[in-house]
Formats: sequence, C-alpha cells, structure tokens
Amino acid sequence: MKNFNSLKNRQEQLLEETRRHFFRDCGIGVGKIALAGLLSSAWRNADANEHPRSDSLGPKPPHHPAKARAVIQLFMAGAPSQLELFDSKPKLAELEGKPIPPEVIGGQRYAFIRPDAAVLGPRYAFARHGQCGAELSEMLPKLAEVVDEIAIIKSCRTDQFNHAPAQLFMNTGFAQPGRPSLGSWLTYGLGAETDDLPAFVVMSTGNGISGGSANWSSGFLPSVYTGTRFRNTGDPILNVGSPSGVDDQLASDTLKMVSQLNQRRLQADGDPEIATRIANYEMAHRLQTSAPELMDLAQESAETLSLYGCKPEEASFARACLIARRLVERGVRCVTIYHEGWDAHSDVAGNVKNNCLKTDQASAGLIRDLKDRGMLDNTLVVWGGEFGRTPMVEASAVLGRSMGRDHHPNAYSMWLAGGGIKGGVTWGATDELGFHVVENEVHVHDLQATILHLLGLDHERLTFRLAGRDFRLTDVHGKIVQGILG
Repeated sequence: MKNFNSLKNRQEQLLEETRRHFFRDCGIGVGKIALAGLLSSAWRNADANEHPRSDSLGPKPPHHPAKARAVIQLFMAGAPSQLELFDSKPKLAELEGKPIPPEVIGGQRYAFIRPDAAVLGPRYAFARHGQCGAELSEMLPKLAEVVDEIAIIKSCRTDQFNHAPAQLFMNTGFAQPGRPSLGSWLTYGLGAETDDLPAFVVMSTGNGISGGSANWSSGFLPSVYTGTRFRNTGDPILNVGSPSGVDDQLASDTLKMVSQLNQRRLQADGDPEIATRIANYEMAHRLQTSAPELMDLAQESAETLSLYGCKPEEASFARACLIARRLVERGVRCVTIYHEGWDAHSDVAGNVKNNCLKTDQASAGLIRDLKDRGMLDNTLVVWGGEFGRTPMVEASAVLGRSMGRDHHPNAYSMWLAGGGIKGGVTWGATDELGFHVVENEVHVHDLQATILHLLGLDHERLTFRLAGRDFRLTDVHGKIVQGILG
C-alpha cells in the first residue's frame, strides 16, 4: 500500500510538472497560442477581403465587355508538325539531306536528335485558299473551305521542349503540376451560366495525355473549379445514375439529408472542399437528367452529323466536337478536347495524314456549325498543340525511327476562330527554315492573355492570393495579340 501511494504521488507530480511546462516553461503558453490564433484569423480575413475566395459558381461580371462567352479548345496533344500543315518552307526541300548551319541552331536542345541532324523537306504541298489567300497544306482540305473564318498564328513559341511540361505550360502557365488550368481560371473569374452541366468539361479522343489530369486541375483554386472529365461514349460520367431500386423520391431525400450534414460541417469548419463536395452531389443529381439528353445525338439532323463526319455511337474526335457544340449551346463555359497522337518521331508524313483524316473535317465542321447557328461570334475556338516539330529529320535504327521530326519549342503554328477573332488573318512569320520566329512572336503567355481578354478578363487583374502572393495564369508576363482581334 505504501508503494502504491508513493507511485500515485509520483504520477501526480509528473502530471503537474507537465502542466507547468505547457502553460509556462515551454515558452508558448495558452495566451500566446490564443494570440496566434487571433492573428492568423485576422490575416486570413484580410486576404479574404482583398481577394474573396468564394466557391460560388454563379455568373460573375467580366472586367470589360467580352467578345466571347465560351471557349472550345481543340488541343492537338503530341504537337502537330507545322511544316506539314501551316508553315510552307520551300527552302527545306532545297536543303534536304544537308545539315542546318550551326549558327542557326545556337544552343537549342532536343529530346531525341543531334543538333547536326540533316534537313527534312516538307512532305506535302501547300496552296493558297479563300479570299485571304492563306497557305494551307493539302492535308487540310476542309479547313481550307473555312480559312476566311480563322486567324493563323505562325509565330508561336514556348519555353518547354518535352510533352508533359509543355502541355502543362500551355494549359496552366507553369511547367509543373499544381497551378490552375485555363478553364479553371475562366470559371473562377466568370462563374457558370448553367446549373445543369459543369462549367468546365474535358474530353479526350486518344490513348493518354502526357500531362494527365493536371492539365484541367484547379490547382490551388478551390476544387469546385476543376474540369469535369466526360467519356466519349456511353454515359459521360460513370455512376451518376441511381442504383436499381432507388426511385426519384428516395434519391432526392438522400441528397437533401447528405447536403444538410455537409452544410453543418461547412459552417463548423469553413473548409471550401466541403462546399465542393456539396456542389458535386447536387451536380450529379442534375446530371441524371441533363447528361442523357446532352449525349443523345439522335436529336441532330443527318446534315449536321455529315458536316462533322460523326457516327453517333462511335467514339471519335468528330463526336467530341459535336458534343462540344451542344455543351456550349447549353451554357458550358469552357470545353477542352484532347486529341492525342501527333508525336511524329517517325514517319511524320503518315502521322500528319492519319491525324488530319480524324480531325480536319470535324474542326472545320465545328466552325461551320457554330456560324450557321449564330454562335461563332460569341464562341472562341482555339486549335493547336504544345510545341512544334524540327526542320531536321529524326532517325534512329536503335529506336526504329525514320523520317520523323523531333520536338521544337522555338516556332510553331496555331489557329483561332470566332469570339472576337479577325478571320482571314495570318499573323507572324518564321525564317526560311522554319527554325526561329522572325516577326510578331506569340509566346504561350501572350496567347493565354488574349484568350482571357476575349472572354472579358484582364489577365493582370485575374488573380488569386496564396501564401502572401497574387498568382495569375500568365505569371508576370503576357501581352494581348492585338493583330488577330476583330
């Protein structure tokens, strides 16, 4: 008994010493903890007042009158060869088989070839089309029919020369995952125009995207602004429908109960991710009605299906383009379609031909369809990849490659249409070898600034405060490409 009392006394003594240490000796104390909590709350409130972090998806006013209310981004993942599509370079045919002079190459780095690789001439013929007389490859016969509606930029440049970082750079303005994507910035800045569908939708028509889901992530923005991935066949989103035996009333009651529980937790914690969870549940419930109607292409006429080259039940780029029009028609803010497969390290001629057969008619059909419906004026269409291809040939017996082109960040081509774009314009130029931009360079940040501008947003004012700094899509760069604006 004596030993027990002694042990008990010792435990109480240790407990008291621990309390004293916590309240006094550790140098922090409850008072200091409370003060730190008050100060951190004040700092959070100060940031919130300066840059409100609302998770609302309701419509928001633009910074200035917008030319476009929605954007459809046709992302040609893998990087199309501009030298076979948009940028005619007869000089390359003259020099085929010879090395490009070292002074032209400078310090350029390549992914798979040596700087002294031989020149590869264009694989396809070019001709002038439309009233504007723009030059296009013979691989783009359908785009040639609407060339007066598009602005071709031949002077694009990026900072990245590998696929994943270049795709991320094009979509988020940064080469590493973690930053908000273009669609997320647009949704954050402008909100949504529809309650029945996501504001930002993503589709793909290939075998994978190098940059992955970080290309449509909301990054450090609240996750309610993340893009929603739609499948290209069947149900656009899995598990949206109610399970067997769950009728509409039970589903509605369940959603209401879950929403009430989440609202209580949101009020207690203030965690924006809980607001996202609530929004996702509610959107899933609405998609049970809106998604089947959206994907029912039987509503489209035979003429429209033929315009796109679309077979309603067949997964394809054409089907994705038609769904993109239907999405924008229903109030979706941003649609991005990734068409993978343009990475022409071998047989660039075959690569370009194969991908143009899949994309040319649908891309041109989208422009025609939007115009016929009176939607082109307020819908911006953007076509292009993450970088270009080299004027030099890629060939490797070890890798089984021949007659290909390597990654080239210094110069490549894109086109835009609708939504405030001046049709029939060719902007910028490269040297006679297609190696360097020599006129009106358009950096990735310039392109991003221009897209935001057309949708009514000032790229310098569209910011989000994080860790004491204002972040934006264009970082500290970017200027509007005035020469392509209508």
